[in-house]
Amino acid sequence: MHAHFERTGDLMELSSYPTWAQDLVNNCEETKQGVIGHGIWTIMREARMDAQATRDFMVGVWPVIERFPAYMAQNLLKTRYGRSQGENMARRWLVRNIRVEQNHADYWLNWAEGAGVSRDDVLNGSAPYGTEALAGWCEEVSRSAPLAAGMIATNYAVEGATGDWAQLVYDSVAYHESFPQSVRAHSLRWLQLHAAYDDTHPWEALEIVCTLVGTSPRADQVAYLQECVKRSYVSMRITLDRCLDVRRDPWLASEAAA
Repeated sequence: MHAHFERTGDLMELSSYPTWAQDLVNNCEETKQGVIGHGIWTIMREARMDAQATRDFMVGVWPVIERFPAYMAQNLLKTRYGRSQGENMARRWLVRNIRVEQNHADYWLNWAEGAGVSRDDVLNGSAPYGTEALAGWCEEVSRSAPLAAGMIATNYAVEGATGDWAQLVYDSVAYHESFPQSVRAHSLRWLQLHAAYDDTHPWEALEIVCTLVGTSPRADQVAYLQECVKRSYVSMRITLDRCLDVRRDPWLASEAAA
């Protein structure tokens, strides 16, 4: 049973969404914290990430940044105007935001260059083994899964967790001051945009997903959507793990041994 959903409460209030969606978000929170609480953000915030780790992060995460408009385009191909309210919402939202994501790729390259990683290395260098986990999953779910799954895995889960960790790093005075004043604003534009407390993108994606599947989706459908969200978080964690060799940092090594 579908049961039409139309939000009446505030966009960024979880209580505005169906019970199944509230449960999904809560059930995935612990897995999400594996991303938000990753040791790489502590090292970055304290401005003590070495050149190799910085390079591995910028190059290892780049495929997701570069391909994100393509993930959205693959989901757009699943829509047909007039077939449902949810598809109409998804079509309009995806078309509007694909161009925005292209600009974010430019800003990522600026961040990398400001951090000492050349544009050529980001574009053409070899990524650390295993960092393809997130890019591969996003490609798979966007290409092959139903529209609701593709959007909840990428535009809700990946964008949402990214906003949280970006806020942690952007709030660090030490990290800001590790960049020369002359290039600081230019270099940190990507972080600034993703660190906004009022970023509505993940919530808008959640609203579209709820409109697509309604207030009373089948239990197996909800379970699948939940698995997609968790897999996004796990893939993010794996990618971050492979960007940072714990053997290079005593604090991380002690955390891993605990």
